[in-house]
Amino acid sequence: MTPLMPYLVTFVVGAIIGSFLNVCIHRLPRRESIIWPGSHCPACSAPIAPRDNVPIVSYLLLGGRCRACRARISPRYPLVELANAVGYVIILWRFGVGWPAMAYALLFSALLVITFVDLAHMIVPDLITLPGIVLGFLLAATVLPVGLVDSLLGILVGGGLLWFLAWASPYLFGKEGMGGGDIKLLAMIGAFLGWKPTLLTVMIAAIVGSVVGLSLIACKAIQRNQYLPFGPFLALGAILAMLFHQEVLSWYFGLFAESP
Repeated sequence: MTPLMPYLVTFVVGAIIGSFLNVCIHRLPRRESIIWPGSHCPACSAPIAPRDNVPIVSYLLLGGRCRACRARISPRYPLVELANAVGYVIILWRFGVGWPAMAYALLFSALLVITFVDLAHMIVPDLITLPGIVLGFLLAATVLPVGLVDSLLGILVGGGLLWFLAWASPYLFGKEGMGGGDIKLLAMIGAFLGWKPTLLTVMIAAIVGSVVGLSLIACKAIQRNQYLPFGPFLALGAILAMLFHQEVLSWYFGLFAESP
């Protein structure tokens, strides 16, 4: 087996799972079953044949249109498939083959679904975050290099921090703060990653969210009082913390160690 073969297999598996994630992104906000009926065109409801359901490739061959009605297919579909495939490859490169990599791949896919649902509907599905908190805690206690106590602290720190900000925002800023979905999302992230990467997640999300928000206001793409979904920024922060929190924390504490 060539050294690249595991990465190729991982990419293909990630793209296939990404196709299922698209079903979740489309149906969960509509409270539809993700199992039945099978994949079909959102415009004409025609069933999608297996040859037209090959991740990424079918979209390109069909020119981004339904074979039956020629309606345009959202580019979100190949984007999610490609993102999940690339994410799995990076996780394999970072953690190698094993249960931890599989657990992190599960978290990555959940964050991908949450990102696109939040962008489209401004909601973070409880159907993902609530079971995710329990599953993350169990995985942290068994296969992840986190441990039961650190995972529990991650849940408390993550959920508690955003809960406090949501409670304090009307008093401090005169408007509503984080939604309940974001609180449960960060609690799920804390369950998988532990409390230190969870704090790093919040820091990254706050910085990137502020830069993006101010840029959109400067470009007059949004109004100053308009809300941006915070879930995608938390997801980005969690992915970066999952992959590189040890290096980031070592660099951060190294700054204090080098200070005179």
